[in-house]
Amino acid sequence: MKKKSRALVWVLLLCLAGGILAALNFYGTFYHGNVKDTGKVQDVRIYRNFSYEQLVDAVLQTGAIDNRTTFLRAAKFLKLKDNFRPGLYRLKPGTGNKALVRMLSKGWQQPVRLVIPGYYRSLDRFAEFLGEQLEAGSQDFLAVFNDAGNAENYGFRPETFIGMFIPNTYEVWWTVTPDEFLERMHKEYENFWKGDRDAKALAIGLTRQEVSTLASIVIEESKYEPELPRIAGVYMNRLHRDMPLQADPTVLFVVGDPSIKRVLNRHLEVDSPYNTYKYAGLPPGPITMPPVVAIDAVLNYERHDYLYFCAKDTFDGQHVFAKTLSAHNENARRYQRALVRIPRASS
Repeated sequence: MKKKSRALVWVLLLCLAGGILAALNFYGTFYHGNVKDTGKVQDVRIYRNFSYEQLVDAVLQTGAIDNRTTFLRAAKFLKLKDNFRPGLYRLKPGTGNKALVRMLSKGWQQPVRLVIPGYYRSLDRFAEFLGEQLEAGSQDFLAVFNDAGNAENYGFRPETFIGMFIPNTYEVWWTVTPDEFLERMHKEYENFWKGDRDAKALAIGLTRQEVSTLASIVIEESKYEPELPRIAGVYMNRLHRDMPLQADPTVLFVVGDPSIKRVLNRHLEVDSPYNTYKYAGLPPGPITMPPVVAIDAVLNYERHDYLYFCAKDTFDGQHVFAKTLSAHNENARRYQRALVRIPRASS
């Protein structure tokens, strides 16, 4: 009888030990933290065309998975192979395998903080930027940008389409498609303009797109923000007087070389509607993607009587303004004399 009792006790102890081991194994496989702290943010990108094997490789190659075996076991048990979604995922330290697999299978992505700085002179370069930041390639973005039907659908022409993209910081999904991106940017554009800015544009007699076009010229003239409203005021005065804008940045845009330091007569002879020396009024569209500060400078342009401006002889990026051509010519001569006095580096 005693032998049977002892045997029963041993059986119970073995069952208990087995149960404990099974519980520990279950906890270790699914709930124990399996993402280690590597000292830096660990993101993994799962592309739409990834196979399951590529997904596993991408996760493991981050170096953030502490126990490869338990991760693979949990992934198999939870059928991750048959159900995972593309996206940018953040592997947070202490995350268990079950939570990790659920994140990949449910598509719980980490949004991308997309900072659009502006100053892109073409949609080609903007497409390159987006291709570097998001899953879709630059050619995919460029294809939708160059589709005249897309521009028309959102109320633009191909020449003005670049003005729909307002430089700012946005949160977007890494997997956003080019078409979805257009829709999002149009909503942001509407939110940006409606209300106060639309009212100001109406008050100064310009459309949204005309404001963006003028803003693109203003910001190419100067990066010194305090004087942007004054420069905008010069161009508004010229528009009101039906004077050609004679904006050097538009000529450089036509020539295709923004590095040119001095516009020469041969540059001014280029026949293009963007050449504001040859054609009065605003050019067909923005010559760069204007930042918000330039747009607001146009909407809040300074009221004055200046019709001319040129760079100061202090070479600090600021400008001197004039009401008459004779005063402007004197300012220009002063600048040229100062330019001649600059010591040249010996060759």
